Amino acid sequence: MRENDMLEKDEIFSKVLRAGRRTYFFDVRATKADDYYITITESKKFTEEDGSFHFKKHKIYLYKEDFAAFTDILEEMTAYVLNHKGEEVISERHQKDFKREYQQETTEEAAPTEKSFTDIDFDDI
Repeated sequence: MRENDMLEKDEIFSKVLRAGRRTYFFDVRATKADDYYITITESKKFTEEDGSFHFKKHKIYLYKEDFAAFTDILEEMTAYVLNHKGEEVISERHQKDFKREYQQETTEEAAPTEKSFTDIDFDDI
């Protein structure tokens, strides 16, 4: 069997989640015995000062016998975080390129500029 045929057989089903500088790859793969397991890969892009970049990858292998326990714990942990901290992503404030666009809009509404006023002559009324 050719190497390409083996690679095609190994990867059965895939999904990608792009999340800022991180990308998550969810892949169903096959073992040599033709059983299935899941790999979850986090890939994060790092840019060097000279403009070049590289990726760091971390991979988790998840086997069928662990699916139920993994799912239960993941659901419990995500519920805990959302219940205690809500859905707002506050860590974005600490990124170098974070821009508070929503504050700028609020500021503009609170302090209108001269151009936003209409010149009215009460003699015309």
